[in-house]
Amino acid sequence: MNYTTYCNLSLFSKSYEEIHGPLSFLVCVFGSVANILNICVLTTKEMRWPTNLILTGLAVADLLVMLEYIPFTFHRYMNTEARKYIENYSYNWAAFTVFHALFSQVFHFISCCLTVILAIWRYMAITSPHNSRYWCDIRKTVYVIIATYLVCPLICSPLFLSLKILAYNQTCDINDKILDKKDLVNYTGVTFKKLIYITTYVGEDYKYVSFWVYGVVIKLVPCIMLTHLSRRLISVLLETKKRRKTLMNSSMPLRNVKEVRPMLNKKFEKDKQADRTSGMLVAVLLLFLITEFPQAILGLLSATKGHQFERECYIPLGKSANKKSAYLLYYIQYFTV
Repeated sequence: MNYTTYCNLSLFSKSYEEIHGPLSFLVCVFGSVANILNICVLTTKEMRWPTNLILTGLAVADLLVMLEYIPFTFHRYMNTEARKYIENYSYNWAAFTVFHALFSQVFHFISCCLTVILAIWRYMAITSPHNSRYWCDIRKTVYVIIATYLVCPLICSPLFLSLKILAYNQTCDINDKILDKKDLVNYTGVTFKKLIYITTYVGEDYKYVSFWVYGVVIKLVPCIMLTHLSRRLISVLLETKKRRKTLMNSSMPLRNVKEVRPMLNKKFEKDKQADRTSGMLVAVLLLFLITEFPQAILGLLSATKGHQFERECYIPLGKSANKKSAYLLYYIQYFTV
């Protein structure tokens, strides 16, 4: 029987885990401060534009995820010595782990959807400015943001059914330090059996349903939509630039130059500002795709390839390919768009 190895990433995973905790903590602290500042700026009276309302919705979603991830980081990664003891696996921490998994996925999906909406709003503002004033006004934008916050948890509802808390007896010493099979070979002291609680999937079917929801619905679909929108935005920007250059270089009677040129310059300066904003948005969308597509592909392959791919590739890459890298790009978006 031939045994195919998909990945050999155990050494990489072990090395990266040592820096994942401090790195995640720094990103979360920086992200929380940046999001609070963004919310304060974007909610001022003079900044209440439809685009900024969407950015505010993004900032709120990311802020909630960042704040929630800080205690999880401390518990799971920062205090490695505590992971050797029974109290680290209490029922309360297992329940918090379930909450963390569901909460972070839902609000990250909200961020993805709001990013897609932001791209749609910008595309409509460029291609149909008159229609965008009606369809993308402040009131309708608020309704869309609220609907996103309500609909995304419903779409993620299969994830809520996929996890459970499992209790089993764990061997430990008199100090409640966990003893595995390797430790028990030469251990001569007194041992005890105590309950520990871990988070696991309800079953194999539920696990792969969650992978399909994660890999396709939460990740792949927004990536495909953003790819199409980015391509359209780039096409519109290039066409606008070409049209402007042609108009500027067009011949006109000398007597009309002094009359028309100031008006054209004013219009072109306004168009250039809009192009810079759209160009920054395109750059952010492309960076977003760079961080999101690997996660989508990993989730999809885990659903199609089975447990072996999940164990060899998805789990070792899970930490380095997680959403924290995407959050750094959101902060660039807040400060530039």
